Amino acid sequence: MNLNALMDEFGTAQSFEKSAHIFMQEQTNNNIYFIRSGILKAYYINTDGKEFIKSFIFVNDIIGSMQALQGGLTSYNLQCIKATQVTKLAYKHIRDRCKENISLANEVIELLSALAIKKERREFELLCLPAEQRYLQLLKKIPNIYDYVTQNDIARYLGITPVALSRIKHNSSIEALTIHS
Repeated sequence: MNLNALMDEFGTAQSFEKSAHIFMQEQTNNNIYFIRSGILKAYYINTDGKEFIKSFIFVNDIIGSMQALQGGLTSYNLQCIKATQVTKLAYKHIRDRCKENISLANEVIELLSALAIKKERREFELLCLPAEQRYLQLLKKIPNIYDYVTQNDIARYLGITPVALSRIKHNSSIEALTIHS
């Protein structure tokens, strides 16, 4: 059995409207979510009420709060940017089946390794790259991001203000014009 088969057999289909939250910060939630359609954002709210976007989640991505899966509380909010359909699966089903099935366990290890690499790359970008470079990398990775995500959310993802993003967009388009001239 692979993870997709496990999701199909034991998972529960759920639909969420645009702007709905799948879970909120500081809740218990021991589920993994496989995104069937839609787009989500995972974000933090600090004690001052400021929002910081952790990631955008697209079709075929899997997400769950690792902290909550280990018995803690969710550390972030998960909100639908568009109407979204997911398959929800209790982490306990995955953990129990992995004990019985080495092939499934290896698939989960690969999935967790890919997640760790993604998180390491994101951490490097935030800590080591200037905002303009982060922006250009985002556009390279998701060229049509503006079709789905607001400029304010893109700015929050980059860790800058919307005004700073406007300046970067303007400077980046000037650079693009001079390179192509």
